[in-house]
Formats: sequence, structure tokens, C-alpha cells
Amino acid sequence: MPNGALAGLKVLDFTHYVAGPYCAKLLADYGADVIKVEAPRGDGARRIGPFPGDAPHPEQSGLFLHLNTNKRGVVIDLKRDAAADLVRSLASWADVVVESFRPGVADRLGVGYGQLSAINPRLIYTSISNFGQTGPYRDYRGSEIVFYGMGGEMHSTGLADREPLKLGGNVGLYQAGAVAAVATMGATLAGSFAPEGDDAPGQHIDVSILETQLGSVDRRQSALLAHQYTGRLSQRPPSGGSGGYPNAVYPTADGYLQINGSRMYWPRAVAMLGNPPELNTDRWRDPASQGDPAMQEEFESEHFLPWLLERSNAEAWQAAQDHHVLSGPINTMADLDVDPSFNARGAFAEGDHPAAGPLRYPGRPFIMDQSPWQLRRTAPLLGQHTAEVLAELGYDDAAIAALVESGVVALNLTDG
Repeated sequence: MPNGALAGLKVLDFTHYVAGPYCAKLLADYGADVIKVEAPRGDGARRIGPFPGDAPHPEQSGLFLHLNTNKRGVVIDLKRDAAADLVRSLASWADVVVESFRPGVADRLGVGYGQLSAINPRLIYTSISNFGQTGPYRDYRGSEIVFYGMGGEMHSTGLADREPLKLGGNVGLYQAGAVAAVATMGATLAGSFAPEGDDAPGQHIDVSILETQLGSVDRRQSALLAHQYTGRLSQRPPSGGSGGYPNAVYPTADGYLQINGSRMYWPRAVAMLGNPPELNTDRWRDPASQGDPAMQEEFESEHFLPWLLERSNAEAWQAAQDHHVLSGPINTMADLDVDPSFNARGAFAEGDHPAAGPLRYPGRPFIMDQSPWQLRRTAPLLGQHTAEVLAELGYDDAAIAALVESGVVALNLTDG
């Protein structure tokens, strides 16, 4: 396989959980040499599932395994004063540092931007935090639901007669990681345009997870613009009526299907059902019928749900496509695993992890034919590459043993 697009880029990864590790993963997956630095207890994502057989194990977290592919892993206790020399060596080695500590913590640990850029002025240093490095919210705690509530479009997500909902999983955190990766590569690229003979400028990139939500295209920008011009707030739709029908998630014989066949698409939905004569009357063609809850109940209970429940998800979706009805299956992970399109395009990669065993991993987010995404290695065991990295930095066996003895570093803690 050819080299990845980022081959030769050296990245020091001081991140944990989701947003920061995803940023560093994107760099690693396209060829960068990423060294993930963990505390002796390890990244907290190691304690988050899913786990095979629902049996928690620090080396078998699906979340950690996904977010840390193609990285090398070292264990360094940054709270020990004796770690300072090792940190200086790593900072001199790196082109990029990515960290996701709370504001102020990196400085206290001796790995802040000012401290590392003094060692390596060319360093691109990316900080990912809840609300940014400055401002009145900088020290606030945050979570996926908090970020979506404060910065996303939660006000219009869900049903009007129920509580607002966030999106599933950690969509916002992944988006923040992707934004941070793009910003990091922008700063790295800027350095490549420095005049010949000049030192490329270092930069400190400050990524606020909240602000990646505020700037999102997920209805947020359009809703803000609409409010600016009209003064109106976006609303959650009612559960029973005025949005038209069929326009919801409906059950099929073996799953669920999103169907949007209301209003202007009503004739297509009727055609999808085989043009039953009882639905081809003026009563149903009257546009006012789309806002009548009683007619919606009649249509769904007597016509639509019986038709859906006689068909598999694949059969109902195919019928919808044949009649140009907006639709899509609500896939489970098992569905995605066997999806013909994803598999035909090679969207999954096989990896054999020393503790978790052979697994299929989500693959590349986009295809580059000359410098492709590659699964070169699975996520590191805790401390797996500590000795290897220290040797590359010039530490001999005696020096490594001394660092282990002093508790500054650890070697493959999982195996003892």
C-alpha cells in the first residue's frame, strides 16, 4: 500500500474520551505517527462500552478500540516532577500536540502551549475543551446533551408534547473532533507555505466543543437566521396531526422505516400502496385532509400499517423508492454490518487486536486513491509502546528501567 497522506507528521496525543481522540485518530488513520500518552489508569474511554459479552475490560472497549486505531500508546505519569525531561524530549520530537484537558490542567502538568512551544517554536498545538480556553464558561463541565441543548437544535428535536431530545450517541463530540482535525491540518498546511529558510510559525488552536455546535449546519444556522428575520422560534412537531401523513418512523415486519409521503407527496404514497380505490377519492385528495387527525388515524390503522407489517424493511423501502417516496431504513448496527453498499465500497476494515481479538472496524470517512486510509494497527494496549518510544527518543535500557522504577512510566500495564 502507498504511504498515507500524512506520513511523516508526528503527533503527540494528550486526549481522552471522544472528541480529542477522534481528532488524533483522523490524523493517525491517514498516516501520521501518533503517540497517545495515557495516565497509569488509562483513558477513561477504556471503561466505556460496548464490551464483548457485556463484560467490562480495559482492553476491549468498543469505543476505545474505534477511537485509537493506528496510534502507539505510552503510559506517563505527568504528575511526577521527574516526567519533565521526558516531556521535553517528546515536545522536541513532535510536529503537532493535541490535548483535551480542562483549561489550566495542561499547564499544571507541564504540557501547556507556552511550556511546549518554548521547547519547540514550530509546534502546532490544538486544545479541545468544553467551552474554550477563555470566557466565563471556560471552567464549566459539559456533556453531549449539554452541548446540544446549549448550542444545537434541541428546541426542535422531539415531539411538542414531550421533552426535547438530543441526537443519538455522541454526534456532537465526533463533530468537534472532526473540526479540530481540520483546524490542525489547516495550521500544519500554513506552516508549509512559510518562505524558504524561515521557520514555520507555531500556532495554538482553541476548539470549543460548544462552538462547534453553534456553527453547525444541523438546522442551527438556518434556525438562527430565521429567528433574526422573523422573531420566531423553531418548534417541535406535534405527535398527532398537523404535519401531514405518512410522515414518521413506522414499524415493518422486521424493523422500522422513515417515510415522508405527506402533502405534495401524497399521490406517490397512495401509488406505493397499489392505488387502492378507497384512497383515490376527493375526500383524501382534499389538502385539508392532511391536517385531520381522525383521517390520519384511519389511514394509518386501516391502510398503511397493515401494508407495512406484511413487508420486510427491505421490501417496504424498495417499494418506496420505486414510487419516489422519501424514505430510509432505521438501521441497527447488525443491519449496517451486512449493508450491500457499505460492503461493496469497503467501508469496514478487519483488525485483530491482541486482547479483543478479530473485529470489523468502521473504515475511512472518504476515499483518497493515491494516499489512502489504512488500518495499520489496532488500538494500543495500555503502555504497549512505552519502551519502543523511549528507545527512539534515545533512552537506553538502564534509563528506561529507572523511569519505570520511579513510576514515571509504565510498560504494558494490562499484561502486568
